[in-house]
Amino acid sequence: MILDNYMGGADAGVPPTTEPARQYYFMERAADLIRKKSEEAGRPLTFCVQTFGCQMNARDSEKLRGILERIGFVKGADESADFVLYNTCTVRENANLKVYGRLGALRRKKRENPNGIIALCGCMMQEKEVVLKLKKSYPFVDLVFGTHNVYQLAELLVRTLESDQMVVDVPDATKGAIVEDLPTDRKYSFKSGVNIMYGCNNFCSYCIVPYVRGRERSRAPEEILGEIRRLAREGVCEVMLLGQNVNSYGKGLDQEIDFARLLSMVAEVPGIERVRFMTSHPKDLSDDLIRVMASYPNICRHLHLPLQSGSTRVLNAMNRRYTKDSYLALTDRIRQAMPDISLTTDLIVGFPGETEEDFEETLDVVRRVEYDSAFTFIYSKRTGTPAAAMENQIPDDVVHKRFSRLLTLVQEIGRERTARFTGQVKDVLVESVNEQNRDLVTGRIMENAVVHFPGSASLIGKIVPVRLDVCRGFYYLGTPEF
Repeated sequence: MILDNYMGGADAGVPPTTEPARQYYFMERAADLIRKKSEEAGRPLTFCVQTFGCQMNARDSEKLRGILERIGFVKGADESADFVLYNTCTVRENANLKVYGRLGALRRKKRENPNGIIALCGCMMQEKEVVLKLKKSYPFVDLVFGTHNVYQLAELLVRTLESDQMVVDVPDATKGAIVEDLPTDRKYSFKSGVNIMYGCNNFCSYCIVPYVRGRERSRAPEEILGEIRRLAREGVCEVMLLGQNVNSYGKGLDQEIDFARLLSMVAEVPGIERVRFMTSHPKDLSDDLIRVMASYPNICRHLHLPLQSGSTRVLNAMNRRYTKDSYLALTDRIRQAMPDISLTTDLIVGFPGETEEDFEETLDVVRRVEYDSAFTFIYSKRTGTPAAAMENQIPDDVVHKRFSRLLTLVQEIGRERTARFTGQVKDVLVESVNEQNRDLVTGRIMENAVVHFPGSASLIGKIVPVRLDVCRGFYYLGTPEF
């Protein structure tokens, strides 16, 4: 890797023009600056990265932490650290308000800490109004960057340390580069997310993501496979392929490849015992993908397939580009190929113009598909999206009553579906010691259900057979069979 091979950049004086060599040059320069500040402080400088939002943000934060550790920062326990970085989400406006609230609390800490640095990155920073507000109301923030230049943290930090003004660098969403092969601090040693594409072309009428993440850009398959082979050599046994819409992977690449083909190639990498992926858009999920999933035993039998609404009329207003009938036909084909698969979904209640009949259509799909679980959301206006300007916004009392009915149905069906494995022996990937009972460990089966069973920390990262004795709603209590 370049991390091992790149030498002496900071002494050379001229930054490389190619990536990621340029970033390793700036990591060395930043390390020199942080070393001096640590000596002046008489202690190592600490950092804290707080992540808001999706799995892709979580993966970006692993890179951010890796870069900071490479530079010489030491991981701190909380936001009292010297360097505080918020990796933000902007899917809902409440997420923005949460960040502003946290920033207000940091203002005093920043005054009390001469080494304090505050930085913000991520989707929220891609909104021009946010950057203007930060400049006007939060001038104590030191560094602002976006989703498309996360890899430039070291370079931007050098600029920040050498400046007495707020540094703002937010590239246009259409100009983001894909730069990998950077230091990474993974949350788990035995499993990892792998970005296969960035951006989204779907422009659902309620969603801000395409405006802040930009258009779809796929990574070359050889780069993805190279990363996964390295992860396997490091002891990773489970990978999750990440993208806003993984089913449209491959568009725009020079070589002809789609997600089904990539998934089969990933499943054949030696040492990778489990493959997961998210998120799937129903309009792009092919029969080839269903066939590949059914053909490889190490591809997890779990598919997150967002429905959003069961009403074809509402789906059209959402610009989802599928119908109730086509969605049901798709889930039928999936279940025919993999009868025990776990299907999960996203559901929105109270989209503008949703009638009682539309809502009943959603309930009908939930009953017919029988999801293992669902993320249910009350629609909220998102400034900058077409749906925010739509007429016929639904009254709050109506929305909350519908939401309660949907949640009750989803939980009732989910409990029944989850319990179908009771009494069976399933392989469990152990992820942690149980937080409530230290005599138990916690892991997941291929179908994504959580299992707690007696064990010690020595089992973490291992796949072990466990008899699923009792289902407690959405998790199992089990007995190890080894």
